[in-house]
Amino acid sequence: MRQRINLLLLIAANLFPLAGVLLLDWDVGALVVLYWSENLVLGFYNILKMVSVKGILAVFPALFFTFHYGAFCGVHGFFITSMMFDSPAGFGNDEPWPLFLVFIQLLLDVIDQVLALAPQAWLVAFLGLMISHGYSFVSNFLLGGERDRATIQGLMNAPYQRIMILHVAIIAGGFGVMALDEPLILLLVLVVLKLAMDITLHQRERKRFAEAA
Repeated sequence: MRQRINLLLLIAANLFPLAGVLLLDWDVGALVVLYWSENLVLGFYNILKMVSVKGILAVFPALFFTFHYGAFCGVHGFFITSMMFDSPAGFGNDEPWPLFLVFIQLLLDVIDQVLALAPQAWLVAFLGLMISHGYSFVSNFLLGGERDRATIQGLMNAPYQRIMILHVAIIAGGFGVMALDEPLILLLVLVVLKLAMDITLHQRERKRFAEAA
């Protein structure tokens, strides 16, 4: 039952951008930055997973992950917003933060730009992602026994694997849609592609934990 609800929530979360395209005239930029923001959701729940596995001992790896993953998402988001929105103004106007903290500053700048550029209903779609991944965290990781088979090293690597598989396809598809002047049918294909890949990655992750058991 938990798996069925999880799958239904995953599908429902992906129906928000579908409604955005059909009813609210979302363009490819709105879709891609929404899919980018899902990285932040994954990172948030990944930190909770680390803490639930190691408790206080997870403080250092969680901090390392926050800075490293945050820097990765910041550079990734800067690339996406620059290409999708013609280098929106606002990046680099403040005094740079010292050393590696400049990447966290970049991430915060990207988040600020996304909130400024995204459609109003975009926040509803983001909330749907939070709920879907939150239910998966509780039902699969905490209650389903995946926590007992998880390792800190495995958790450190997991979000990157998802990004490389999912976002390479999404970004390539997004640029293809832009090159063809964003026809409605291709926007819908992009949404369906994201849903299909989400389901595949979700089932693959559940299978990996089941085999580890």
